[in-house]
Amino acid sequence: MARKYFGTDGMRGMVNQTPITAEMALKFGIGAGRVFMNGNHRHRVVIGKDTRISGYMLENALVAGLTSVGMDVLILGPMPTPAVAMLTRSLRADLGVMISASHNPYHDNGLKLFGPDGYKLSDEKEEAIENLMDNYSDDVLVKPRDLGRARRINSAHARYIEFAKRTIGKDVRFEGLKIVVDSANGAAYKVAPAALWELGAEVIEVGNQPNGFNINEGCGSTAPKLLQKTVLEHGADIGIALDGDADRIIIVDEKGQLVDGDQLMAVIAENLHKKKLLSKPGVVATVMSNLGLEHFTNDLGLDLIRTQVGDRYVLEHMRANGYNMGGEQSGHIILSDYNTTGDGLTAAIQIISIMVERDISASDLCQRFEPIPQVLKNLRYDRNSVEPLSKPIVKEAIEAGKQSLAKTGRVLIRKSGTEPVIRVMAEGTDAALTEKVVDDIIAAMS
Repeated sequence: MARKYFGTDGMRGMVNQTPITAEMALKFGIGAGRVFMNGNHRHRVVIGKDTRISGYMLENALVAGLTSVGMDVLILGPMPTPAVAMLTRSLRADLGVMISASHNPYHDNGLKLFGPDGYKLSDEKEEAIENLMDNYSDDVLVKPRDLGRARRINSAHARYIEFAKRTIGKDVRFEGLKIVVDSANGAAYKVAPAALWELGAEVIEVGNQPNGFNINEGCGSTAPKLLQKTVLEHGADIGIALDGDADRIIIVDEKGQLVDGDQLMAVIAENLHKKKLLSKPGVVATVMSNLGLEHFTNDLGLDLIRTQVGDRYVLEHMRANGYNMGGEQSGHIILSDYNTTGDGLTAAIQIISIMVERDISASDLCQRFEPIPQVLKNLRYDRNSVEPLSKPIVKEAIEAGKQSLAKTGRVLIRKSGTEPVIRVMAEGTDAALTEKVVDDIIAAMS
């Protein structure tokens, strides 16, 4: 059965348009509460959010729906997505909900869901919630004496900071390092700088003044120029940029050079491999990861296993096949020995601890391989118009591009699972030809 409201990463869309309305959040709370009510114990749900103004509206509606079916609600306030996953487990909750649209602008919002094990929900669970949302009945509401209670967890920040710090040895300190942290005016604006300061670093903060509207605006992992500029201005040793819900990260070295998720995976995989800490000799990535990463891991004697795009699919493959490391070029780094989802702060701490351990600069550490030229361009389309990929002229352009790069690279076309965008990526040893292939496909779709 096709899901009606949920996409590849929970529920997401423009606020006050279906499904991201207060009414739908209320129905979701009722539906999710009923799906996760199993047994006679007091049931708990953990709710975190990023800094969007709409978070207040959705949070209140969720609390009303969940408590109306007898679930107790633990409210975290602004917290990273990985913190919600971790605290769902730590607080023995039946469900975790993160209110966020990740790297999208403020006018979008959404819901990311975690089961009691801290992992994102299965399609079957999401379908069960949707069914209850569409077939609402007062019969599911509890008697007044059985209503759930809502309370704020004031220790949430300290719990997550301590968790993140414990992913490295107690004797590792970041003293002497100057680190720029760009929190994207998002969920990690308090916890990320605090964790690095507690580890001993001098921290310079940007993207740390959320006002409800400026999340991801000219800052964060999707707009790294601010981070590059600040690193160079302050002579910092390294800069880290998180996205709105802090489940992914981009790094800037001391020279102002960008370091994407592929390079970060290479650094961490090499380190874990040398220490014999990989559960299996391989790394799970997606079809978007650069061929250079594949060559690098193969030279280490490691496999690079590719999944479809989405950290959800990376994690599913890791769990099903026993891998403890994976990620995406976009900066989702999943280290399942520590957490059950991508965790930008934890990944940053791992990278910086390797710098300290090896006494090496960020630029020397993070350029592990020479990337194969790769071009990625996005085209936004109108959902109500003709599907661009169905047009014969577009199909011809894609086939021509594949033929052009047949011996030296590849072409990948995919629709975003969260917004009306088609992503066109080509990779090949001839940079000029690779860009031409992408431009020709984009032109055919325009």
